Amino acid sequence: MQKGATICTLQIMQFRNLSKRTVGFAIVGTLFLFCAGVWVAVLAETPRGVLTVAVLNIGQGDSIYIESPTGLRVLLDGGPDSSVLRELSKVMPLFSHSVDAVIESHPDSDHIAGLVDVLARYHVGAFIEPGIIKHNATTDALEGELTSEKVSRYIARRGMTIDLGGGAQLDILYPNSDVSRIPEAKDNEGVIVARLVYGNTSVMLTADSPKDVEQKLIALDGAGLQSTLLKVCHHGSKSCSGSAFIAAVHPSVALISVGANNKYGHPNQETLDTFALQNIPVLRTDKDSTIVFRSDGEKFVRVQ
Repeated sequence: MQKGATICTLQIMQFRNLSKRTVGFAIVGTLFLFCAGVWVAVLAETPRGVLTVAVLNIGQGDSIYIESPTGLRVLLDGGPDSSVLRELSKVMPLFSHSVDAVIESHPDSDHIAGLVDVLARYHVGAFIEPGIIKHNATTDALEGELTSEKVSRYIARRGMTIDLGGGAQLDILYPNSDVSRIPEAKDNEGVIVARLVYGNTSVMLTADSPKDVEQKLIALDGAGLQSTLLKVCHHGSKSCSGSAFIAAVHPSVALISVGANNKYGHPNQETLDTFALQNIPVLRTDKDSTIVFRSDGEKFVRVQ
């Protein structure tokens, strides 16, 4: 492998012929993941040439399903429990048994517990993670599934682009360095932040990134953060969604993944007020259930 480069392109095509490798910080190359074939009749359920983004109603947690214009399927986080299986069955093509890539934004239970069930139920082509080390019953169970299923694993770093096919790509904006030594209590500071791009449309995916990470992203990317949709960080907590960051992203719609009547008081009223002051409408899974948008590359349309 060439050393000293800062960009890696992950091209998701077919996962069955992929050799096992780990992608670290500062590498270059194209990694081919091979996706299992599916019936034409099944693929026809979702229009080709269309990008689908679904914020799943999995309670107090995060789980986002992405289907590319060529039919490749990506799951970003899995929520707090097996609810993800119920919601995936509603948005994935009928009789589908594979997910081309699963991304763990960071190892908090409300983001990864459901991934244990996903790995047990679906054929997963690749697992992409920030590299944060955390040990508890949930992370150990996930590690066990990844090992038993022999899933190829990759470390996400700023500069990596995941090619979803058909002109869609997922650009990793953060973390921008090794996060393996981040204290468990501060793992939000090492989350994967990504920007999904298809034509003139885009989605900012912020996981649980706190305000200091938002400030780093503003310094690194500035106007490049602008996105059509914003998945609001940390379920609408007051620990993030600073006014400067929201102004930089300048989304048409903000999406909050949050459980009804949760004990944390999410979303925080201060956060909702910040969006209101910038005239940005907010959709919430606790009120709107699973939220689905589709893009033809020119505009996003809500279909659910």
